[in-house]
Amino acid sequence: MVNEMVDDEPKSLGRCSVFTYGVGHMLNDITSSCWYTYLLLYLTDIGLSPSNAATVTLTGQFADAFTTIIAGELIDRFGHFKIWHGMGCLLVALSFTSLFGGCLPCKILGSDSPVVQTAGYCISAVIFCSGWSCTQISHMSMVNGVTLNPTSRVACVSCRNAFTMIASLILYVIAFFVFNKETSSPQVDIKNQYQLMAYISIFIGAVFVIIFQLGTKEPSLKQESNGKRATASWTFWLKKVLYYQVLSIYVLTRVVTNVSQTFLAVYVINDLRMSPSSKALIPAIIYLSSFVASVLLQELKWSGERLKAFFSAGGLLWLFCGAVVIFLPINMHAFMYVLSILIGIANALMMVTAIGMESELVDKDLDGSAFVYGSLGFIDKVLCGVLLYFLESYESADPVPCDPAYPCFSIIRFSLGFIPGISALIGVVIAFFIRFHTPNPKTLREPFLA
Repeated sequence: MVNEMVDDEPKSLGRCSVFTYGVGHMLNDITSSCWYTYLLLYLTDIGLSPSNAATVTLTGQFADAFTTIIAGELIDRFGHFKIWHGMGCLLVALSFTSLFGGCLPCKILGSDSPVVQTAGYCISAVIFCSGWSCTQISHMSMVNGVTLNPTSRVACVSCRNAFTMIASLILYVIAFFVFNKETSSPQVDIKNQYQLMAYISIFIGAVFVIIFQLGTKEPSLKQESNGKRATASWTFWLKKVLYYQVLSIYVLTRVVTNVSQTFLAVYVINDLRMSPSSKALIPAIIYLSSFVASVLLQELKWSGERLKAFFSAGGLLWLFCGAVVIFLPINMHAFMYVLSILIGIANALMMVTAIGMESELVDKDLDGSAFVYGSLGFIDKVLCGVLLYFLESYESADPVPCDPAYPCFSIIRFSLGFIPGISALIGVVIAFFIRFHTPNPKTLREPFLA
């Protein structure tokens, strides 16, 4: 009987299918890395106060959150994942250069006042984040339509996560060379540097969008007898305890990754007094180690219990990293290079398994998948947006005076060390109580990287 059940399992995906799906989020990934790592630095460097810069990010996060839930509902009702994906990518590409290339309303109105600048960047942030969420929800929710095989689903997620790391590495390589250029007029050169980075990022991301659109088939989902799309009711998901457990796991994982990514560059410059190139080199090491870990993860057999175990390992590793971040003194800043490897591994373990748990939650209930991914994304973006707003508002624009031999308290250290660490610990506790019902795991028929 067990052998029959295993034989009846849906076939696993081949290497090409996993690859074309995995690259579909590259444009989102390379632009979001720039958003979280450099937007705060960029806005303060061109003269905005930390509170106004925080207002821009909060506005974008709220636009992202509400578009996520709306797009999820519309995708569940009407389908057409690839159309939503393409439309979102177009909005991202059009708005990203405006976000990092200058304030368009300022040029139109002929004013560089803080109010006009803040409003102008908020408009760009709304357009960018709305397009970003359309791409994200359509791409994430279609994985359960691409394959019903549990191991192949995790392979797709792991491949997607691996290319997230590649996208971030590409961005940091670009940033490393851009920021190392000699500057003659700092204020003008800052805008030119970021605009150049934006154009290159969009071009590279667009190439992978084309590969995804040409290589991935549109999932065919169920229709009722009257020809309308069959969708699972919201109440179907809201009555499930597992939904709230996975929701908590995913949101806490996003808090860990988003908050740490946002404050990492500021931490190495202001708190550890490292060289300017470190704001590109440290994140690059993190994403390189995450990439290696993601590739290795997709080669494993997967079940619900294994997802929990690997998530817990990543959470505990982040707890250790958070403690080191809080107590690391300036004269030991070289240890940050070693710590960045551990952070990258922890990020990969948590993110791959958290999204894998989402797929386990949806399982074969494909016609409500966009609601699941959309609702989880909505909570994630609202919570992260509010959290980042308050943390950035209290951040000091100048380095805190500190004895190099001892760690000193700052909002940056608290944000980068304590908040991700405690979030990871809470996630581990929740994961302990989750119960999945996954059949015996099978390996991927053709590993992505054989």
